[in-house]
Amino acid sequence: MRFLKGHGTENDFVILPDPDGELDVSASLVAKICDRRTGIGADGVLRVARTKQSHEVAEQASAAEWFMDYRNADGSVVEMCGNGVRVFARYLIDAGLAEHAEFAVATRGGLRKVRVEPNGDVTVDMGRPVVHGESVATVGSHEYTGLCIDMGNPHLACAIGDPVAQLDLAHQPGFDTGVFPGGVNIELFNPVGTSRAVMRVFERGSGETRSCGTGAVATAVAAASLSGDSTGTWTVEVVGGTLTVILDEDTSYLSGPAVIVASGELMLAV
Repeated sequence: MRFLKGHGTENDFVILPDPDGELDVSASLVAKICDRRTGIGADGVLRVARTKQSHEVAEQASAAEWFMDYRNADGSVVEMCGNGVRVFARYLIDAGLAEHAEFAVATRGGLRKVRVEPNGDVTVDMGRPVVHGESVATVGSHEYTGLCIDMGNPHLACAIGDPVAQLDLAHQPGFDTGVFPGGVNIELFNPVGTSRAVMRVFERGSGETRSCGTGAVATAVAAASLSGDSTGTWTVEVVGGTLTVILDEDTSYLSGPAVIVASGELMLAV
C-alpha cells in the first residue's frame, strides 16, 4: 500500500492514494498507521478517492473530482479537517491530479474550495461558521465557558485567562455530552491584542494536536466575538506554527503552510 506523509503547522497526516476505490480502510488499520511507535505516526489519515465513486459525497462529483476521506487517529470517521484539506490539496498539486491553482475538494462537511498561493501556502474556503450558543469545558478543576461553533465538525472554543501553555491536556477535557453527543474538538485560547490569539486544542479521536485548522477558525470566531465583531483577519498561533484566518460576512478562510515530507510503501497487516 503506497503512502505519503504531510503536515500543516505540524498537524500531520498519512495520505493513502486510492483513485480506484480499492482500499479497505478499516478503523483498526487507521489506528495502526497512526500509532507513533508501531506505525508511521499521524494525527489522522487522508484517503484520496474519486468523488464519483464515493457514495457518501457523490452529489459533489460535478464540482470536485477528488474526495478527502478523513479518519481520526483512532479510526473514527470525520466530517472535515481544515489542515487536512490543505495537505490534501498540496498532494493533488504535487501529484499532477489538480491542473490549476484553484479547485474544489469534496468532504463529508461539504465542498471546500482551495487555492495554492504564490508563496506555496494553501488557502481554503472553510464556509460560514455557525454559532450555537455557549457551553463549558472542564480542564482539571477549572471550568471554561466557550462558544459552540459548527465548522462542518463541532467545536467548543473557550477564551481563558490562564496561560494556555500551562494547561495539562494529557487527558480529554470534560464537556456536556448532551450538547455534543458525538464528541467535540475543544480549543482553549488566550486573546492577544485585537487580532491575534494563542491556541491549544484537544481533538476528538486524536488527543492534543499541535494544530487544528477548523479549530483555528473557531478560535478566531470566538476571539472576534469578545469585542463584538464577526469579521476581520486573525493570526492564530498554534503549537506547530501560525495560521491566518479571514472572517467575512459570508464565509471564512484558512491559510498557512502545507508540505509533503515523505513517501513509501506501507507494510502493516490489514
